[in-house]
Amino acid sequence: MRMPVWLTLAAALLAVIVVVIVGQQVVAPQRPLLANANFAPEAITPNADGDTDVTLFSYTLSRNAQIWLSLEAADGTTYFFRENQPRIPGDYRVAFSGVVDGFRLPDDNFEGEVLRRLIPDGAYTWRLRAVADDDGESAELTGTLTISDGDSPLPLLPEFTVFPQAFTPNQDGINDRTQINVFLSKDADLDVYLQPEDGPPIFIMERQDVARPGEAGRHSYDFDGGVDLGADPPPDGTYTVVAFARDAVGQEIQRTAELTLTDGGKPLAQILAQPSGATVVFEGRPYEPRFFTDSEQIGERVEPPTDPGAFSLTTLTLPLGDLLVFMLVVENYSDVPIRTTGPEPGTVYEWEQRAATLDWLEESGAWRVGIDCQAAPYDYPWRWALGTDETLTQVEDPDTGNIYRYLPAGGRSVVWGAVRMTEITSRNPQACWAGLIHEDVEISLRNRNVGARQIELVDVAE
Repeated sequence: MRMPVWLTLAAALLAVIVVVIVGQQVVAPQRPLLANANFAPEAITPNADGDTDVTLFSYTLSRNAQIWLSLEAADGTTYFFRENQPRIPGDYRVAFSGVVDGFRLPDDNFEGEVLRRLIPDGAYTWRLRAVADDDGESAELTGTLTISDGDSPLPLLPEFTVFPQAFTPNQDGINDRTQINVFLSKDADLDVYLQPEDGPPIFIMERQDVARPGEAGRHSYDFDGGVDLGADPPPDGTYTVVAFARDAVGQEIQRTAELTLTDGGKPLAQILAQPSGATVVFEGRPYEPRFFTDSEQIGERVEPPTDPGAFSLTTLTLPLGDLLVFMLVVENYSDVPIRTTGPEPGTVYEWEQRAATLDWLEESGAWRVGIDCQAAPYDYPWRWALGTDETLTQVEDPDTGNIYRYLPAGGRSVVWGAVRMTEITSRNPQACWAGLIHEDVEISLRNRNVGARQIELVDVAE
């Protein structure tokens, strides 16, 4: 009886499969999971002198696996260089300088987190272990490595201070910056940065001091949030400040602290331009003794201009000794309040007086409106606050008890005042104008020489 053709074909195919499988085992037997593992050289002196500081560890992996590489000292202490790391098949080579994951010794007594550290001098047994992903097969290879003359002292950070730990980077002159001091025990790369909860680190530039960058010694960092350079500061919130040091052999240590930012932002204000008529309104008005103000007495405040003719741009003529009264509008177009200081709008200055003679000294970070004239002895000698106590927001400093006054973000305020014009100089008529002054910071171009008007004085006694 003849065998069916299909059965003959099936038997022949099975025979071919068996032959192929057997042939593969004979020609290309399954390779071991791990092979060719070794350190070369087997002894190093990791002290960054350029001579045998580093050894190369090589191995071959035949399948996807998790690997561990540990070094066991004579006393049984185990240090990990790689721990439960995924790898794909291939040949591997990695440089090793004796630096492993951070650890502490029993007699360590310092602050900071050790991230990477050089293992102590000695003879070690290394173990490379792999566990295959597909079937859980494990394999282990071992050998020896000797370490001597290691540069083992850590780049310690015995001093790390952040003060104040809460600040308001908005150029108002109050808690605008924080100072970070770090002492580095040995030469090492040193970075200081803010670490947000989400996002990349924000690095802080080191001040140039006696200790150069990377040298042992004290290092200072002055942080204003970038506002002084015209940048927006980081968003308000609490950040981790990190001081991170890494020495020449690769040891790493870091210390952390908290820093809170509030009311941060770039202050921006302007003298508001008017659609028609004068941006800075000037008006002449007779002087009265009731307006006199000095450091010992506060005179009455002058009323703002009301004459419709004051809104013109023609030359203003007034008798010698009368008041030059002005009025303008200030707008805070930033996202942060801006601080101001007195005297209040409506205050009357004598020609020879300055804000300081009225006991209103310049204050770094404060904004004030100033009036200047061509014959004035220096820039903007007469200055006024950006509003009255009724229109400004008052904030008490919880640490000092001082009261500070702010024009709120988006707020507008009318500012006015007067100067008694008692001197005729060679410049007559002379131009007078207004400016918006951010004291000890700048008078921006858009707020400089605003609303210039020709003022002519006439001596009626002649």
